[in-house]
Amino acid sequence: MKILVVGATGAIGSAVAGVLAERGHEVVRAGRTRGDLQVDITSDASVEALYAAVGRVDAIVSAAGGLFFGPLAEMRPADFNVGLQDKLLGQVRLALLGQHVLADGGSITLTTGVAAEDPVRGGSNAAAVNAGVEGFVQGAAIELPRGLRINAVSPTLLTESLTAYGALFPGVETVPAARVALAYVRSIEGPLTGRVLRVWQ
Repeated sequence: MKILVVGATGAIGSAVAGVLAERGHEVVRAGRTRGDLQVDITSDASVEALYAAVGRVDAIVSAAGGLFFGPLAEMRPADFNVGLQDKLLGQVRLALLGQHVLADGGSITLTTGVAAEDPVRGGSNAAAVNAGVEGFVQGAAIELPRGLRINAVSPTLLTESLTAYGALFPGVETVPAARVALAYVRSIEGPLTGRVLRVWQ
């Protein structure tokens, strides 16, 4: 299969791209500033240019999208909008525009996170955005034509991200990126659609 991985230079994306390549797939890596191709998922034109460059693919993976973390009492609407425009609408944009470059029976896999159901202090933007992505996946799954499928992977805190984000997730058991990557394999190679694949422990 020819698979486009967006966010392929991050902790999750690089693990996903690596395991897919090991399984014999042709992997095209895209990132904001690195990778085979560059893309800004907050821009229709940038995403359209990415798909024009890649051409027909069998699967699209998004391991991309920024969020805002900060105290609710100090949060401004512009802060909250960071996650809406990047991780939520950015991934929705990848799916909406990407459905047209997928081969019949192809799949889209987006990324959410544990905060959708297990919020943390300072993470109201993450909770809302992740839940929004999951809702989109469930709604889109019943409308996609040509046997196309869409799922989301919801990881907990990565072992590799413990130093950077551990203070936000006190007492949370981490999972290694390599284990999270297996959920993306399941989404791509398996039959599921409209599902949120949780990797929380």
